[in-house]
Amino acid sequence: MNDVSAEYFNSNNGLRCIRFPPKIHSIGFWNNEDPFQYSVPVAELQMVVIFVLTQLLHFPLKRFGIPSLFSEIMAGIILGPTLPNNVRDHTRKLSPDNSQEIIGTLSIFGYTLFLFLIGVQTDMGMILKTGKKAFAIGVLSLIAPFVVGSAFTNILVKNPIVQKNASAKNLVFVVGAHAMTPFPVIALLLKDLKILNSELGRLALSSSLISELLSVSLTAVMAIFKVYKDHQSLSRAIVDLGLCVCFLLFILIIRPAMVWMVKQTPEGRPVKDSYIYFIILVVLLSGVFSHWIEQAVLFGPFIIGLAVPAGTPLGYTLVDKLDSFVSGLLLPLFMTLIASRTNLDAINLLHPFAITNITLIIVTFLAKVSACMLAARFCELPFEDALALGLIMSAKGVVEMATYSFLRDFQTIDRQTFTLMVIATALATVAVPICVRKLYDPSRKYAGYQKRNILHSKHDSVLHIVACIHNPHNTAAIINLLDLSGPTTERPVMIHLLHLIELRGRTSPIFISHQIQKETVSNRSYSEDVILAFSQYEKYHQGAVMAQAFTAISPREFMHEDICTLALNKLAALVVIPFHLKWAIDGSIISEDQALRTLNCKILDRAPCSVGILLDRGHQGRSTTEESAKSSYSVVTVFFGGKDDREALTYAKRAVKNSSISLTVVRCMAMEDESLNEEEKRLDDIVLDDVKLNNSGKENFFYMEVVMSNGCETSLLVRAMLDEFDLIIVGRRHNVECPQTAGLKEFSEFPELGVVGDLIASWDRKGKACVLVIQQQEHIIQ
Repeated sequence: MNDVSAEYFNSNNGLRCIRFPPKIHSIGFWNNEDPFQYSVPVAELQMVVIFVLTQLLHFPLKRFGIPSLFSEIMAGIILGPTLPNNVRDHTRKLSPDNSQEIIGTLSIFGYTLFLFLIGVQTDMGMILKTGKKAFAIGVLSLIAPFVVGSAFTNILVKNPIVQKNASAKNLVFVVGAHAMTPFPVIALLLKDLKILNSELGRLALSSSLISELLSVSLTAVMAIFKVYKDHQSLSRAIVDLGLCVCFLLFILIIRPAMVWMVKQTPEGRPVKDSYIYFIILVVLLSGVFSHWIEQAVLFGPFIIGLAVPAGTPLGYTLVDKLDSFVSGLLLPLFMTLIASRTNLDAINLLHPFAITNITLIIVTFLAKVSACMLAARFCELPFEDALALGLIMSAKGVVEMATYSFLRDFQTIDRQTFTLMVIATALATVAVPICVRKLYDPSRKYAGYQKRNILHSKHDSVLHIVACIHNPHNTAAIINLLDLSGPTTERPVMIHLLHLIELRGRTSPIFISHQIQKETVSNRSYSEDVILAFSQYEKYHQGAVMAQAFTAISPREFMHEDICTLALNKLAALVVIPFHLKWAIDGSIISEDQALRTLNCKILDRAPCSVGILLDRGHQGRSTTEESAKSSYSVVTVFFGGKDDREALTYAKRAVKNSSISLTVVRCMAMEDESLNEEEKRLDDIVLDDVKLNNSGKENFFYMEVVMSNGCETSLLVRAMLDEFDLIIVGRRHNVECPQTAGLKEFSEFPELGVVGDLIASWDRKGKACVLVIQQQEHIIQ
């Protein structure tokens, strides 16, 4: 029984039991032996220590907007050889030599998967859409620092003391590492800065993609030349080049296979596990093949990632399954282990070679910032935006850290150079985001000198409205709201339809402009059903309604940039957004989307025009056919006073143009109202007099005045309206106090709707009426 391979058969229960070898038992789980003499427990303990330490460091720093990479570098320095010997004696057991191979290999595998996922999330179609501006900036961001850095290298290495250093001849590789602009680093920085789909963010993303592809191509070519130089064999270099070309041709075969996988996945259904297993197998084999043809082992997985159709169910399934494990555990482990190899004691700032390295770091950084900034200024970007772009393109991160580690592994650079490069990366990680936040404010452009609202729109001009669609259920409500806009051939309405789709499985957001007038829509359209519905509506109101359709695919937290930018570019007077609650016809709540609520609040804060929040209770399902125009539809607007109420009334009075729509204006007055100044009261009277004068005598117009003394009476009035009208239009009146609404603010659930809008939206109100809450343009430069 003492034999490690002994087996015994229990005749009582018929079970065959195999005795485990003692070595497997002794990994520390079943006996009292010291677990630190075995590699697996040590590797597990190291992972726990690194994870806890990085999180503890990042928790206070993230409040200042400092990326997690800085915390990972600091954790590596803490665990590295820089600490005093008496401290290192207590931590030495955490990093014995026999565990380095395991945890190091695991971390590099994590970095390989990270690059694969970056490739999956990269939209190669961006290259075809990249303009001359992004192409020029991308090329200059790589060429300018390399040329300037190489020139300074030739000057600095003339120092005899510098020439004695064994790494002096490899300074060109140091310059190359500083010159590159990795796409993953820029994408992660833009996401942290929350400007991923701003104009500056899109330009930086496109430029970095151009620079990354150029860098990868040059690296692959240099690897072929290195093979020729090391082996002095032209035939071997040609064979490796041929195999590299064959690998790229293999991508042309594997991509159609992935497209076929996407087509085999029904909409809304998960991707088959067999497809995922097949792609992961190809990724692993590509790494082996890359090493075989003497390219970097990371080359193959990244190229395979680029071959995966971005944004498809296949792409975001791969990201969903792997990203949390890779980005949350393996990548921080990889960064911390790299930083743990730094030794601050190895730096001698008085040595000429250290001064040379510091000079190269500063010179290449300034050259890249200057080149990108000058190119941006030539493209007519403002100075502050151009400087912010130059800093973004000069950011350092994950890819640079990995490059430094590989250069040290191949003994291309020494310990001092490696440590200086890591410190430079840490400083850039902190400084660049802080400077960019100071220089670039994406909401600044939304504040204009013109009054872009309904009240100040010319009566005979086109009314531009941006309507946001998150799902097909919003379509009917928006179409019925357009009927209230009183579209005629004399006063047409231009609707800019924006279908918003959450970005999944890709890094780069996209913005698509559709040809809505076409009879058919491309099979690749993300918004086919929505476009067809509005195309039909446009036909029935030819000459009175014009429509343009757009699709924006971006993260939820950045969608407000797409909405506000479109409203700014189209000179819109009103942006219509759906409320975050969805009701059934019986009044019950079907769904609640808190992310949509946050988006709506951002739009209210930043929109360059007026904003309307539409609450659809499921009763607005009118048809878009000609017969629907004959049906009766009742609208009421509740007027207390103030700029938001004037905006709401101005929009509501357009409904009277349609004889099938009845409009009731209820003016709620207080016996003694001192909340509005005399100028505000005068403006209220002008708008009310205009409505009464132009619509008196019409059968579909009603006006009434109600005197109220407190909020309870207002609440009762609103409750009565819920079953009497189809649509209630009110002003938001945020933070405006008046006797008619006194005491109601304390019970408000949705501040974005204002007091009256919140009353109607409360979940226990079972009325049929839909609601439009309007806020007049906020940002006007006086």
